[in-house]
Amino acid sequence: MRTFPWLSLALTPPLLGLSFCLQRHPHCRYWGEMLYGFSWCWGAGSLYWGWLRWEPLWHLPIEALPIPLMLWHLRRRQQLVGVFFFGGSFLGTAITDAYFYLIDVIPHWRAIMYLEGDVISVQEMLTQAIAQAQTFSGQVWGVLLSLTLLLIGLLPLFESQIRRGYPAVLPVWGFMGAVLSTLVVDGFFGLTIGLISMG
Repeated sequence: MRTFPWLSLALTPPLLGLSFCLQRHPHCRYWGEMLYGFSWCWGAGSLYWGWLRWEPLWHLPIEALPIPLMLWHLRRRQQLVGVFFFGGSFLGTAITDAYFYLIDVIPHWRAIMYLEGDVISVQEMLTQAIAQAQTFSGQVWGVLLSLTLLLIGLLPLFESQIRRGYPAVLPVWGFMGAVLSTLVVDGFFGLTIGLISMG
């Protein structure tokens, strides 16, 4: 997305087209709906990381651009797996961004984006950001927000219908998958921070 933003953005229509093709086949319908939600996540992410990544304040507003469309689908009860997948993905992104604000690494984010061509300066800023994340408050917020994501992602499993996998609740599975995927990505991020600090 950052290196070839136009290519990344141009992939959005083909992804949407593939999602509609999949939805025409009964056995692939729900996969198509999920791809539909993912396509809008991809498109919004391409816009932000391609051209606006230097300003963290724009991250959530850009990622939120598809929300009116998702609400329209929700009202019409269309593309529900995709709508819930998008909702889970956006919620996970919002919680991750909240973590960055709470531990005050937004200035580092901004500086790293501006200095991305200067490897030495980027390394210095990363070191400072890692130190910020490893403070007591940084670790506490990290644990609390990770547990929040885990709870949100797993809570629907306590519903008996969801455990049985009824098609009517497949959208909830899409939501859970998106939230838990965010947790996995954040976990890899935390692991990377730990490995860098040990090195």
